[in-house]
Amino acid sequence: MTPPAPNPGVRLVRRVSSTRGFAKVAPRVVPALDRAVHRLTGGKVLLSAQLLPGVVLTARGARSGLPRRTPLACLPQERTGEGAPGSWVVAGSNFGRKDHPAWTGNLLAHPEAVINWKGRDVPVTARLLRGAERDTAWRALLEFWPPYATYQARVDREIRLFRLVRR
Repeated sequence: MTPPAPNPGVRLVRRVSSTRGFAKVAPRVVPALDRAVHRLTGGKVLLSAQLLPGVVLTARGARSGLPRRTPLACLPQERTGEGAPGSWVVAGSNFGRKDHPAWTGNLLAHPEAVINWKGRDVPVTARLLRGAERDTAWRALLEFWPPYATYQARVDREIRLFRLVRR
């Protein structure tokens, strides 16, 4: 079954988010706005989640051990028959920039983290996806947000994908 066509606003954002100019500006602007609005609304609003599902990941810094908060788009995956997400897939695309985003290194060093999902804190364990599981998740992400293909085409590194599983 083919998913419904996105509305014109989503199509425009997809086009804009695939540009190199967006990749230069977005990593500084989008997370800062998301963190500020999320904090001001007590975790109830995440600006980027108005377009895509999103979480705020709190993970310990790989070197510092200090908590680091990062707003991320995510692909929620339901637990069978329960209706609530049991896991979330997140992509370390870094908007198609050369380096892996810092939060991916943090999860590799310290996989136990917390996400804020729709205003609720959820303890999770992160697992780097590999092989067939990564391939399946990547296809789902491309259907969910096609600009990921543009981001991958710009870089030599493989974009890291993680599954965040409820603890």
